[in-house]
Amino acid sequence: MVNKALQDMVAGAYGEEVWERIKAVAKIDTDLFLSSEAYPDEVTYSLAGAASEVLGRPVPELLEAFGSYWVLRTAMDGYGDLMAAGGRTLREFLINLPSFHTRVGLIFPHLRPPHFRCSHVAETSLWLHYSSEREGLTPFVVGLIRGLAELFKSPVEIEVLGNKDPGDREVFRISWSHAAPPASTD
Repeated sequence: MVNKALQDMVAGAYGEEVWERIKAVAKIDTDLFLSSEAYPDEVTYSLAGAASEVLGRPVPELLEAFGSYWVLRTAMDGYGDLMAAGGRTLREFLINLPSFHTRVGLIFPHLRPPHFRCSHVAETSLWLHYSSEREGLTPFVVGLIRGLAELFKSPVEIEVLGNKDPGDREVFRISWSHAAPPASTD
């Protein structure tokens, strides 16, 4: 689903011709990415690098934008019921994030999702521990968090704390000023 979502984001924002240029620069000859198909990580990394080159935007900036797009478009369209079951507030959703990925893994058994856990949980902040076998995706996770914050109408501050525990790729301190009202599921 990642490559399909990347294609949708770029083609929607910049047009199909720009997407075709990105594929050419990345030396990817796939006409259409299928959301149910697994693709090697190298394809995604090549597309991200090519998008950076063609669009003249740094890869981290694109990854963050893509993370927000993923939550607000792809996840809501593809996993709307699961997203709704994840929690009524940003805090609840982040705390339930490990369960969310477990349920997605039941749908896509070959998925190799990242792992999340929360610590230092308070009423208006928490630490989100992120681990993954994939490198370089911290900006994508920041975008995911920003997308969730927008979904739940809960402005956030995100501080990257680094690797705090063995097994963590990154830890984020996420804080919000108040408990936001539940997101609408209509």
